[in-house]
Amino acid sequence: MKDIAIFGVGGFGREVLALIKDINKVEPTWNIVGFFDDGYEKGVMVNGYPNLGKTEDLNQWEKPISLAVSIGSPIIKKKILDKITNPLVDYPTLIHPSVWIGDKEFLEIGNGCIICAGVMITTNVQIKDFVILNLQCTVGHDSIINDYAAFMPSVNISGEVTIGEGVYVGTGAKIINQLEIGEYTIVGAGAVVSKTLPAHCTAVGVPAKAIKFHNQMAER
Repeated sequence: MKDIAIFGVGGFGREVLALIKDINKVEPTWNIVGFFDDGYEKGVMVNGYPNLGKTEDLNQWEKPISLAVSIGSPIIKKKILDKITNPLVDYPTLIHPSVWIGDKEFLEIGNGCIICAGVMITTNVQIKDFVILNLQCTVGHDSIINDYAAFMPSVNISGEVTIGEGVYVGTGAKIINQLEIGEYTIVGAGAVVSKTLPAHCTAVGVPAKAIKFHNQMAER
């Protein structure tokens, strides 16, 4: 089994810990060594595993290690990844055993993705690097999801949708078919996206409308 650590000890980090344990129940794959988190002291125990330190400790790690970056915010995740310089770190894609994929032959998926329990993905879908599909999300045919995009539980993505880099979609939102969401846009929980949305905006409501625009690298 290969060593794996989780970056982020918050709620989602602990959910990813459970996901990895579920993978191991089906096929022993990962030796869980602990967490890394810049906001916690080294040695603090989290759900039975130690915080191994901060980013600087990870950059000094002396043997190969896989890392699950369990950060929901695309902006913060990208900043963390930019600070990780250790060549011994790799980023596996973690897929919960319950995930349903309609046609694996026509699914393209990148590195560092986290696909949670109950997700359904149909066919001819492209999912790029460091994407999060949280519990019970669905992804329709011919959709493209770009780097760092994050979808909270029960988001429905219809067919032929293109999601830009760093998009964040709140719980229960729905995106109808043949639309595009521009990079680093935020879609509020429960919104229904029925028209293409521009980049760098926050959109809420039914139907979803942009209510403000923001800088790409603004904190969320």
